[in-house]
Amino acid sequence: MRTSDFNFESPLDLLAKFPSKERDESKLMVIHRKSKKIEHKFFKDLHQYFNEGDTIILNNTKVFPARLFGNKEKTEAKIEVFLLRELDSKDRTWDVLVDPARKVRVGNKLNFGYGLSGEVIDNTTSRGRILQLNFNGTHKELIEKIKKIGKTPLPKYINRNPEKEDKYRYQTVYAKKEGSVAAPTAGLHFSKHLIKKLEIKGVNLVEVTLHLGLGSFLPVEVEDISKHKMDSEKCHINIKSCKIINDTIKNKNKVCAVGTSSMRAIESSVSSNKNLNPFLGWTNKFIFPPYDFSIANSMITNFHMPKSTLLMMVVAFAGFELIMNAYKIAIKKKYRFYSYGDSMLIL
Repeated sequence: MRTSDFNFESPLDLLAKFPSKERDESKLMVIHRKSKKIEHKFFKDLHQYFNEGDTIILNNTKVFPARLFGNKEKTEAKIEVFLLRELDSKDRTWDVLVDPARKVRVGNKLNFGYGLSGEVIDNTTSRGRILQLNFNGTHKELIEKIKKIGKTPLPKYINRNPEKEDKYRYQTVYAKKEGSVAAPTAGLHFSKHLIKKLEIKGVNLVEVTLHLGLGSFLPVEVEDISKHKMDSEKCHINIKSCKIINDTIKNKNKVCAVGTSSMRAIESSVSSNKNLNPFLGWTNKFIFPPYDFSIANSMITNFHMPKSTLLMMVVAFAGFELIMNAYKIAIKKKYRFYSYGDSMLIL
């Protein structure tokens, strides 16, 4: 398939700039792959589709306040710095994106205030830089300072300063392991009340960790999708989670991946007999059609942007015609798209 196959008229008026009033009151489209039936529910109805012995896989990554605003030394030009990942804690070097990039060159010094500054020591891409941070304190104190002055990294399309509510709502209720620069958005719909309902029914809620970068959210720029390269993201799957998931597969119960990040994590560590192995490392797994999924037989995902790797994975899981038809219905019925938008359950 070609990248252009995944293009559609982007519903700009349906891009969700704010979360739903309550997490689990967002809309949920339920898609049955075998019958092609489509139902329209609310996310709080999710527990109706799972039974005792089923397993739901959650990505417990936690969003890091990765957006900093500083000023260039001498010119005082305002520069936005997006911290992608720490490269070396000893040297305090970070892989970052800068905006406007044309104003930031090697050797430039940036002042963020509160005793924190940095120097650009290398270029990586047109917008990418290596930034060495300067701070008079320990590494732990440096991270705490970044958390204090950094802003919640809302997607650019929201185009507003993060509000108090965003610090809570752009984070899943089960977030634990800090390291993402974007939220695993399918998980934002889970409320503590819904989780309790699932637990009472005997549904296993299993956690994995995949720290999201920005690469997954960028449109694919090559027409031959097989030539697209994903950015690497750090992933951790422990032995306990593997056992529960593998037992669920053995018992022929539902295994549901919450979000494309959970799906990418589990598909990155599959044994030859299609069981899940423990994993600690980096994955650049790119899932696009055709693809034979090994672990999950259902998934929850938001409505994604045209030509994105996220949409390609969903199509690989449920089929091109079914998903593209579902998107047409979603637009017609005013489902909300993207990070704070509504979701679909694919069975």
